[in-house]
Amino acid sequence: MDTSIREPTLTVGEAAERVGLTTYTLRWYEQEGLVAPVGRDSAGRRRYTERDVNSLVLLTRLRRTGMPVRDMRRYAELARQGDGTLGTRRALFEAHRARVLTRMAELEEDLKVLNHKIDNYRRAEEGR
Repeated sequence: MDTSIREPTLTVGEAAERVGLTTYTLRWYEQEGLVAPVGRDSAGRRRYTERDVNSLVLLTRLRRTGMPVRDMRRYAELARQGDGTLGTRRALFEAHRARVLTRMAELEEDLKVLNHKIDNYRRAEEGR
């Protein structure tokens, strides 16, 4: 699909920079089916639309929050199927949100322990 006529597009390097990925990782996302096949210009070079970039931003955030690649792939497949999968996508995100909230609570507890140890060391250094 030639996207150069429809809207401004980005090269793979520009898209990677916007999303915060390497070009290699960006291509890997495409190869893994995490993003729909990206449009190409008349010379066959990848051209990323704003929609492509927005999808990549979402996927990188899902990954950063610990979503397994298999779930990311499932989400991408469902999204490509259209609005008939909205409920399934919502349920997928709700399940992931529950895991993220659990992890956040665990991290809060871990942070309390770290803060306690730091305070103990600080007091010990001050001779208390």
